[in-house]
Amino acid sequence: MDLYRSPYEAYPFLSEDSGDLRCDFELLTDAMASRTGLLRAQVQDEALGAELLWVCELIYHLNPTLRTFLSVSAEETARLKNAVDRLERDCADRRSLFVLPQGCEAACTAHILRVEAKMLVRLIYRHVRQGHAVPPELIDIANLLSGYFFQLALKLNALAGEDEAPFVSRNYR
Repeated sequence: MDLYRSPYEAYPFLSEDSGDLRCDFELLTDAMASRTGLLRAQVQDEALGAELLWVCELIYHLNPTLRTFLSVSAEETARLKNAVDRLERDCADRRSLFVLPQGCEAACTAHILRVEAKMLVRLIYRHVRQGHAVPPELIDIANLLSGYFFQLALKLNALAGEDEAPFVSRNYR
């Protein structure tokens, strides 16, 4: 069966076999970078806005990793870890085991990014299980991004004067 390739194809790898996860990884990181830009537009705090611009760029640097190489440095990974730690300290009094993904619009966007980062981790593990090597740092960065966006959601709700809504699972105790 011949596969039709549009002369207007938006991205040259869209027609790759569905078992090849590299394009899916690139599309997900593109979506995350785009949503990080949206989040930046929703944030009034200048320092957080500048940090989000940096995180957006970091995500775009991750984008070609499965097809080429990891270009994010150890220093950049450490900077992301420091941002997670700072936000965690800032919001230590707001944390419970689980919170509902609610509050101000910016916090809700950060929660969506938190989930997308977990989807990124899951996709990387699927790629590894297919027999492909990935740098362990890539898995660390993707997990740090999830933690970053979770802590940022708490911070953004705090800045907006929104309370967290704890979630108590009926299934996990």
